[in-house]
Amino acid sequence: MDRGHPRILVAGGGTGGHLFPALAIADEIRRLRPGAEFLFVGTRGKIEARVVPERGYAFRTIWISGFQRRLTLDNLLFPLKVIVSLIQSLFVIRQFKPDVVIGTGGYVCGPVLLVASWSGIPTVVHESNSYPGITTRLLAKRADRLYIAFEATKRWLPRGSTGELVGTPTRAALGTISRDEGRRFFHLAADKKTVLVVGGSLGAASINRAVLASLDDLLRAGIQFVWQTGQSDYHRVRQTIGSKPAGWIGPFVDSMEHAFAAADVVVCRAGATTLAEVTRVGRPAIVVPYPHAAANHQTHNARALVEAGAVLMIADDSVSGNLKPALLELINDPHRLTRMSQASMSLGKPEAGSVLAEKILALLH
Repeated sequence: MDRGHPRILVAGGGTGGHLFPALAIADEIRRLRPGAEFLFVGTRGKIEARVVPERGYAFRTIWISGFQRRLTLDNLLFPLKVIVSLIQSLFVIRQFKPDVVIGTGGYVCGPVLLVASWSGIPTVVHESNSYPGITTRLLAKRADRLYIAFEATKRWLPRGSTGELVGTPTRAALGTISRDEGRRFFHLAADKKTVLVVGGSLGAASINRAVLASLDDLLRAGIQFVWQTGQSDYHRVRQTIGSKPAGWIGPFVDSMEHAFAAADVVVCRAGATTLAEVTRVGRPAIVVPYPHAAANHQTHNARALVEAGAVLMIADDSVSGNLKPALLELINDPHRLTRMSQASMSLGKPEAGSVLAEKILALLH
């Protein structure tokens, strides 16, 4: 192998929380080794199928999905999907001949990293959430390296496996855009307070409903929005808002570096990648953990930030009544915003991507 031109296979997707750390790692490796060749593996119809090619990386799909907690057709097909995905992974690996395989969580990682491990190819798993997903737990003892973002993750790993704490990699462009540039990008007023509402790559219906219910009062208070609604909720939100001057509304924000730059406050879920991005740019935030996350891991993700004074946390079942007063109180208190911003920035790990890239490349020597 030409050590200057490694071939790197990356498996991760289903949600932005699995995909964007994978992209951040790949971007950092490409920066360190411009000649590196990459192939991403994901699933058809999920976020990775659109975003990965847009970011200039080759992309292949396999037939796999998560196991639902109720009787569904997908569950009945699950054993067949596992067999097919293992065969597909074997063909991908034999054709691409990777020097290392990286997984960032989610069901798509399972078959790809299992086949890579059986084939004697070095494997790396990165887990962003405080509570590791089932795929990470299954791969923990088999992977050559396991990297984690929270110290608390270690207690949930299988006996005999160890994880090295590095943080969650985030895109390098975060923090490089000025506030004025961010607001011009979204055609926002320069003299209004701006709230970024982002419910993760799939949106968050409860957060959308809470903002809609308070919208008139928030607009009268001089607030404008960069609002990622999620694809499934976009038309309802757009129709409800009508011609009101609410700011930028869309199903998905493609340039989060501009969105964070424009924002005075962020309203978001507590996914690990979202929180890593919030702390990298040092934005005060109101977080609403997704209530159905495995082992309530989003609440665990947010707890350290709450204790540090970097974010406020509102339970999903009370967001409709509590978001408006919390947001108005916060956005009208510049001293508190400054304190929260400083606390948030102190928790950020902007070097996580470069550290991971260097550790992964070290496996090839």
